[in-house]
Amino acid sequence: MTLRIINRSLPGLGQSYSPPGDGPFPTVLVLHGSEGAWSGYSYLNAAILAAHGFLAVPFGYSVGGNAWNAGNILDVPLDRTAEALSALHALPISGKVGLYGVSRGAEHALLVTSLMARDEVPGLPDAVAVHAPSDVICGAFIGANWRDTGDPGWQAWDPALRAWTWKGASDALLPTMPIEIERYVGPLLLTHGANDTMWSADMTRRLAARLRLHGRTPEVHVLPGQDHAPMGDGENAYHRCLIDFLHRALTVA
Repeated sequence: MTLRIINRSLPGLGQSYSPPGDGPFPTVLVLHGSEGAWSGYSYLNAAILAAHGFLAVPFGYSVGGNAWNAGNILDVPLDRTAEALSALHALPISGKVGLYGVSRGAEHALLVTSLMARDEVPGLPDAVAVHAPSDVICGAFIGANWRDTGDPGWQAWDPALRAWTWKGASDALLPTMPIEIERYVGPLLLTHGANDTMWSADMTRRLAARLRLHGRTPEVHVLPGQDHAPMGDGENAYHRCLIDFLHRALTVA
């Protein structure tokens, strides 16, 4: 029996999934959310993309963590993500390279893309797709806080803790600062559940409005009746939207 999805170990990038064969395949770097790399969601998303013809690379960026703990989004070096994108562009098995993130991974994707565009860093993604993004930089996520409900303020952000660093510094990436994704001129997909109770869909609406103000033309879908993560038939509709966008943006005619 020939497997339709195979695991590929990529030097310096870890595990990936793709159809069999030598490629090149349209390629997607997949960024997890605050659930962390070990939860399996980014691997599930990678497998779904691989089933539709992509080379998909789940990229673990959370600090610490294991199969039982999400780890932290604390002083995460975005330079490492930029280096991974550049490495994927250089692989013979890769075609065009896209970036896809969900929730905090969506924030990550928009922020690193905006910084790469601003600083003209090599390896800029050929397309970006994000679900449930924020329009501003958010504070650090400390996984342990979500396991200890003894403190009434356990979900509050500590403004002294930063989620991200760039070129070794975090003092220019402060919570509440707008993410300047309007610097990016490539194809951009923004999706959000209309009934998201974790990250308001208004954040995507504000992103879309700002992008259009700067002459950009993002593809935007606010999913009726859906919460933070699409479910049921809504999940199917969401994946059709995502996969159609990535094929159009990354497949060479």
